[in-house]
Amino acid sequence: MSLRVGMVSLGCSKNQVDAERMLYKIEKAGYKLIADAALADIVIVNTCGFIESAKQEAIDTIFEFVALKNEGRIKKIIITGCLAERYREEVSALIPESDAVIGIGCNEDIVSVIERVMNGETVQEFDGKDKLSLAGERVQTTLSFFAYLKIADGCDNCCSYCAIPSIRGRFRSVPMETLLEEAEGLVHNGVRELIIIAQDTTRYGEDLYGKLMLPELLTKLCGIDGLKWIRLLYCYPDRVTDELLEVMAREEKIVKYMDLPIQHCDGDILKKMNRRGDEASLRALIRKIREKVPGIILRTTLITGFPGETEEQFGRLAEFVKDIEFDRLGCFAFSAEEGTPAEKLPDQLDEETKQHRADIIMEQQMLINTKKNNELIGQTIEVVTEGFDRYGECYFGRSTADAPEIDGKIFFSSAGKRQVPGKFLRVKITDMVDYDLIGEIDE
Repeated sequence: MSLRVGMVSLGCSKNQVDAERMLYKIEKAGYKLIADAALADIVIVNTCGFIESAKQEAIDTIFEFVALKNEGRIKKIIITGCLAERYREEVSALIPESDAVIGIGCNEDIVSVIERVMNGETVQEFDGKDKLSLAGERVQTTLSFFAYLKIADGCDNCCSYCAIPSIRGRFRSVPMETLLEEAEGLVHNGVRELIIIAQDTTRYGEDLYGKLMLPELLTKLCGIDGLKWIRLLYCYPDRVTDELLEVMAREEKIVKYMDLPIQHCDGDILKKMNRRGDEASLRALIRKIREKVPGIILRTTLITGFPGETEEQFGRLAEFVKDIEFDRLGCFAFSAEEGTPAEKLPDQLDEETKQHRADIIMEQQMLINTKKNNELIGQTIEVVTEGFDRYGECYFGRSTADAPEIDGKIFFSSAGKRQVPGKFLRVKITDMVDYDLIGEIDE
């Protein structure tokens, strides 16, 4: 019987694409992939190491499999991903029960790593970050009708709070012809929604072609028959160009949704973050986006409690959020990441203050969300079916306004008719609960 391999991939969708490429190599080598990693012979934990909470989740997950290994239920544990890349020797020292710790540049070698650990070897292997493959076949782990298209890896923005450049390396785009071929293959296999991802999607192509090429890439993706929705995440505010907005407004397949992480609105805080802009420039940008792409859903991410953030600066951020009324928003307390410039800044705030400020922002956003969701009651919107909720005894899905896993759901009744994941339906909204909507199929 072939050895069973299970993988748990943590963190962001970009890490998930890396995991899918490793899974393809493993399956092609003749190993049996198993969905429940606890039932596998070999477990791979593809870790996230971005912020403290993600690191802790990764370590907790690994120790769950260590317990299973000590019980004799699994044979080998392999640690990959950002935590392994970032901490290297520390991971091996903390978790001596691990059989392999490999960096992201060694993902291509995952099959040989499995073979080596099964032969009794303990592997610690790290290669250049730029050795990480940006193309190749994948085992799709998302629902069949949507997939992530990673158009670049690494980051050169060097925000002072962020460890990504040291973990993932320099920004490097995937050649456009490679992406188009990958996208066509995904659509051929049933994908109807492509979600465009990178550490900075708006910078796409600058390193390869000498100019920003995201608008051209999106235009060419829209020409793929069978593709229904294209969604854009991780847009850096400075690189949201008029050309990009014109393409978004013109192309029907591009959903009117933009993920625009601004982190803060105060100019002094942004400068300390090594980001450009201020409140006036952000207001002007958001106004322009909404004018050029009517009805667009704007998602953002914010950080509270950055070193030196005063009550006055936080108050301006809270007022900004209240005034702008983002459609989707996530707010996180500042995490002082080891090795980043922000870790060494003076005037660090205590954890309670940082979290309290984040909670205030999220409470404000709940009020904004409630208002916006109430405005949808009585309207009929297009929804893609994702699954069936056994507890609510109803189906659920998403609209163009919702990205998978980070935004809300739409729960709907179907008059006893069976629905399948990936089916697009018209749903009349009748109610709301928190961030989610409730409705019924409008036939």
